[in-house]
Amino acid sequence: MDLVARLLRAAPGGWARIALAVLLAACASFSSVALMGVSAWLLSRAAEHPPVMYLTAAAVLVRAFGISRGVFRYLERLVGHDIGLRLQSALRLDTYSTLSRTTLLGRRRGDLLTRVVADVDAVLDLVVRVLLPFLSGLFVILATTVVIGVFSWPAAFALLLSAVLAGGVAPWLAARLSARADAASVPARGELANVVHELARTAPDLVAYEADGAALDRLAEADAKLAAIDARAAWTRGLATAVQALAAGVAVVAGLWFGTQAVRAGTLDHTMLAVLTLVPLALHEVFNDFTKAAQTWTRARVALDRVREVLSTDPVGSGDLPASDPVAVPRLAVRDLTIGWPGAAPLASGLDFTVGPGERVALVGPSGVGKTTLAATVLGLIPPVAGRVEVEGRVGYLAQDTHVFSTTVSENVRIGNRAATEDDVADALAQVRLDVGPGRLVGELGTALSGGEQRRLGLSRLVVGDAQVLVLDEPSEHLDPGTADALLDDVWAQASDKPLLVITHDPGVVSRCDRVVQLG
Repeated sequence: MDLVARLLRAAPGGWARIALAVLLAACASFSSVALMGVSAWLLSRAAEHPPVMYLTAAAVLVRAFGISRGVFRYLERLVGHDIGLRLQSALRLDTYSTLSRTTLLGRRRGDLLTRVVADVDAVLDLVVRVLLPFLSGLFVILATTVVIGVFSWPAAFALLLSAVLAGGVAPWLAARLSARADAASVPARGELANVVHELARTAPDLVAYEADGAALDRLAEADAKLAAIDARAAWTRGLATAVQALAAGVAVVAGLWFGTQAVRAGTLDHTMLAVLTLVPLALHEVFNDFTKAAQTWTRARVALDRVREVLSTDPVGSGDLPASDPVAVPRLAVRDLTIGWPGAAPLASGLDFTVGPGERVALVGPSGVGKTTLAATVLGLIPPVAGRVEVEGRVGYLAQDTHVFSTTVSENVRIGNRAATEDDVADALAQVRLDVGPGRLVGELGTALSGGEQRRLGLSRLVVGDAQVLVLDEPSEHLDPGTADALLDDVWAQASDKPLLVITHDPGVVSRCDRVVQLG
């Protein structure tokens, strides 16, 4: 709740909007209860066939409460979702801002995506499906009890007890019984997202190595685990609903009993008997969603705790670096450098080399020795364990698996420079000899482009961003020899006056370089 309170303080008129939403929700619910009460009195009085003018006021109130119920509910939905979406937007922006300053190492992509999307959405559920129903319901319970107490305090007391049972005790017990399942459902969805993400990214490889069966078994296991959790929550919710229905029945019988006794004693007008009997039905309809709201509270709390972990995680590396001004003589140097992932043992130490303008240096070594870790350290994604990295000029990175977004070629190029004009994009495409239209859609993960075209698209980002120091990670990997040679010719042409550090296993790429740095 401290997170929600902080977001409410930051949102323009946050507290006023949430108070207005609660008031509108209470008015909508009270209109429903009042509609039932006035209608019950009207039918009882009309059965006596009095002059029609005696019924006019009640008829007007029936219409007023019937119309206002819908109007208040609409306005409550409008204001409640407005403030909920404002808080959700503010929280998502905070999350994105945090992610832009760190690499958040150790986060599995599917789970992190669930935190950023589904878990952030929990703040909307917390406002619309928890706070508004409970706060407005409390007001309606008290107001209805007071009104009924004017006519029969025993009936009012019985109504209050049934309301406490149905609106408080039953949801609380349901939340306690399913607390473990509700809390487990959020990370279980993150785990399912992880499995789905891995399958989507590695499906061709899994099929090729006949590992698809085991992967599908993991998916089925994760799905079954989540289904069992949801079933437990649904069973508990059904039990609580039964308690609520029983409480509503008790309230109706109590109202009928105490009302009948009062009519027989002459302390209550007989037309009010229907009011005491039917009003509990309308009041208990307000509690229908309280059990689900109580379970939503547990899930929202766990989900927002997961978001808070993202917001409070110590940053690793420098995240998105601001664009630096170009320099006259770009240079890359590492001095007595020790590298390694944060929290793990160092992978390599004593690294010391310099890459000057026009120099090509190959970084070679067995898999797992730390080549990509060195590149991440040079880029500022992770800090050095010891030593220092000196970079003069803008750094550009061409990854082995350059991510291609499902949008146009032009928008993908602008990843390198979001301020690039259409002429800048066209010029960058021409320099890397990528003969595709800027407006062409590239498909999910660039499936509409060949491997060589995807690599050239990544290179165009470096060109449009005016990168002065280039770091390439396996530029020839997964490309046929002809495509790889053509790409490397263009890369070397682009880097004619720039420091170039190449991570590679390819002897052909090594032969193109001036020097070799061996790791391992």
